[in-house]
Formats: sequence, structure tokens, C-alpha cells
Amino acid sequence: MTEQRPEVLWLHSETRITIVELAQFSGLPEAVLRDLVDHGALAPHGDDDDWTFAADCVARLRKAARLRVDLELDAATLALVLAYLERIERLEGEVRRLVAQAARGGR
Repeated sequence: MTEQRPEVLWLHSETRITIVELAQFSGLPEAVLRDLVDHGALAPHGDDDDWTFAADCVARLRKAARLRVDLELDAATLALVLAYLERIERLEGEVRRLVAQAARGGR
């Protein structure tokens, strides 16, 4: 009997996963994940022989895997794109917060 991957995976931000699991869940090869660590786009916990990652990075890395294939990006460019996407998400969050604050009367 073959093992099937779940359709839905619950990943709590405090859950730690190995690089092997991260590769499986994200769709990125381990070598690319290691390159993303080298370029500062991915922050592991632990030492080189025993890296773990926060499970909440899986969604971001799934997006990275799609971009890598669709745009034929190398790891260095992918790291840069991920940094820009994170910055955009932070700025969009700030805009939403400011709009909500303005709607409440600027308090």
C-alpha cells in the first residue's frame, strides 16, 4: 500500500519540521531550500546537521515553488522575489490597518 499525502495539512506556526518534510510539503528540492538558507530567504533553527523550520513557512515556499517553475528562477533570484513578496504583504497589512483606523475616525 502506498502512502498518500493529505489534501489538507494543518501547520501551526510553532510546529517545527525537518528539511526533508519541508521539501515534501513545499515542492522545492532540498538543494534549493539549502540555497534559500544561504541567501537569507529561509531561516532554519538548529545547526547544519539538524535544521528545523517553522511550519508556517510552507505556504510561502509553495508560492516560491510555483514561481520557480513558471518563471524559471534560480535560487538567488527566488530569494530576492520572496523578500519582495514579504515586503509587499507587510505593506498591505499596514495599509489595511491604516484604512481601518481612518474608518474608526482616526483614533
